Amino acid sequence: MIREFGLDFASLPEENFDSPLGKSTGAGVIFGTTGGVMEAALRTVADVVTGQNLKEIEYKAVRGMETVREATLKIGDSEVKVAAVHTLKAAKAMMERVKKGDTDYKFIEVMACPGGCIGGGGQPVPVDADVRRARREALFTCDEACALRKSHENPEIIELYSTWLGKPLGEKAHHLLHTKYNQQKRN
Repeated sequence: MIREFGLDFASLPEENFDSPLGKSTGAGVIFGTTGGVMEAALRTVADVVTGQNLKEIEYKAVRGMETVREATLKIGDSEVKVAAVHTLKAAKAMMERVKKGDTDYKFIEVMACPGGCIGGGGQPVPVDADVRRARREALFTCDEACALRKSHENPEIIELYSTWLGKPLGEKAHHLLHTKYNQQKRN
């Protein structure tokens, strides 16, 4: 196939490598642990709501290994009640609370695996609580070492929106990046 297209690798001009997996931020790193997706989102929300580039960006109240972690956070002039839940059993219980109207959360993060992806099936076994805790701490250590720690500061995300998606939450971005789930009938 290479010969068919007349490619001669030895005569190709020098180029920089591309980044097939993209650049990452500390916010992307912490997605792997319970509360991490929420914390990453809150970093961006806080900057947008306040109109400032905030330096205090760690939301430690949503971190932890409890199956349900609840917190009330101050973002700008508002208080926002949030919850991070992991394991399907805890997620089901949270869904029942939401259905009954027993909650007033503005944001609920749900992860199926114990501790989030760090305790999931794609990780080396055995996975006990100490291993999950160590993995979580490693993610936060990596986050702290990143030059960019907020998702919206990622230059590749900025370029993606400016060249293709348009504005965040715009029609094209919403259409391509969001989905909805419908109940399926069982046979």
